[in-house]
Amino acid sequence: MAQLFLIPNVLSEGDWQNVLPASVFPVLTDTKYFIVEKIRTARRFLKQVNKDIDIDSLTFFELNKHTLPSEFHRFLEPAEKGADIAVISEAGCPGVADPGADIVKIAHQKRIKVVPLVGPSSVLLALMASGMNGQSFAFNGYLPVKPNERSRAVLALEKKAVHEKQTQIFIETPYRNNQLAAALVKICSPSTLLCIAANLTGENEFISTRTIGQWKKTLPDLHKQPAIFLIGE
Repeated sequence: MAQLFLIPNVLSEGDWQNVLPASVFPVLTDTKYFIVEKIRTARRFLKQVNKDIDIDSLTFFELNKHTLPSEFHRFLEPAEKGADIAVISEAGCPGVADPGADIVKIAHQKRIKVVPLVGPSSVLLALMASGMNGQSFAFNGYLPVKPNERSRAVLALEKKAVHEKQTQIFIETPYRNNQLAAALVKICSPSTLLCIAANLTGENEFISTRTIGQWKKTLPDLHKQPAIFLIGE
């Protein structure tokens, strides 16, 4: 029976073997069909895992915001003919803040076996290291870009974090991280906890949980660094 493997990718530059399990190697080596967000970065990742892999013999399907939903079923045709397929995320785990979830849903509908492999999730790593409530939490993806809409969203998340005691997790495009951090310290209550986790699993990993009042004194430079934010109490 053909399988749809969900392959996690590294979060930061470095040796993949420090972050991913050895089971990734045979799956990536033996699979000939891949569903990826960007072909160029996927090819580079495959070469990092196995420098002897014959890239030109592989077939790639690109799945991103430009892909039409009508194309999704075509991506799974190899599995319906008996060939394994692997979904590779740009970073972290497929299907989590990632368009791969659409493919997985269709795979279940087609009764294709779905096999998730162990790997890093920035959402869970940041939550683990934050000291905030890990029993009840929500990942909210990207917040609105427009300042007024973003302010309303932040206040709503802060209210939920305080009244429901639910940790609120969100991200931003790396080149807008500093603007988001500045907005958080301006909008939120001084007693609200904010965790900033950047470059997770990387050599320059940064994780710190402080009150908004403490963050007001000094904020890290997060420009163009992969980061994730958590607010709670």
